[in-house]
Amino acid sequence: MGVKVINQKDISRIIIDDPKTYNSLSFKNLKDLIKVIKKLDKDNNTKVIIIEGAGKGFSAGHNLKEVKSLKKKKNYQKLFNLCSKLMLLIVEGRKPVIAKVHGAAYAAGCQLVASCDLAFSSRDALFSTPGVNIGLFCSTPMVAVSRKIKRKPMMKMLLTGEPISAKYAKEIGLINDFFPKSKLNNEVLKIAKKIASKSNLTIKIGKQTFYKQLEMPLRKAYAYTSKMMTKNMMAMDAKEGITAFLEKRRPVWKNK
Repeated sequence: MGVKVINQKDISRIIIDDPKTYNSLSFKNLKDLIKVIKKLDKDNNTKVIIIEGAGKGFSAGHNLKEVKSLKKKKNYQKLFNLCSKLMLLIVEGRKPVIAKVHGAAYAAGCQLVASCDLAFSSRDALFSTPGVNIGLFCSTPMVAVSRKIKRKPMMKMLLTGEPISAKYAKEIGLINDFFPKSKLNNEVLKIAKKIASKSNLTIKIGKQTFYKQLEMPLRKAYAYTSKMMTKNMMAMDAKEGITAFLEKRRPVWKNK
């Protein structure tokens, strides 16, 4: 029970291993995820992080039994702040994070999928922001999800609480793609290995730049990205990459 990590070459798989609560984002699981992601973000041997769930599905979101037991306003605030901290850590971290989804990704579980840089699911996966069904609007989950999909599909998910299929989730941009359950693991590892083969430093600069420029007006975004491309160009890996391309050979990354 809790969160476990499986390290492979260049790739670290984080498994939310709490199937009895459908891998809920309880206080304990949130704290464990934050601790693990912070550690992996600093680990030079990890180039890509994969987040997945054990048992029947990805994550059902917050543990409602735990939520009900909190009672005091400060405790609710503490829980939602902790969840937001995890989501920001994924977005602001240096390493690319991939969500590997099977079964259901509901509420804060759907938020976790949307917060990851890439997301792939099994064909039968379901995604939902169902808070309206229990009188608790999915306000924090919508922050992440509404930044990945358009307003009308988002509002329909929020106002009806109805789950959407993997096929529709791909159409609206919540996930990158879906595969038969038997092929999901291999397909995600294939993508993770491809990303891991690139320059660590370049990926780090690019991820940071991508999310920051999204929040900027056009003119400011161009000024910022020009500055970041110049910073990138001064790195050894950019010089090596360009030289290798011109010499028709594979680059040897130094991550510097």
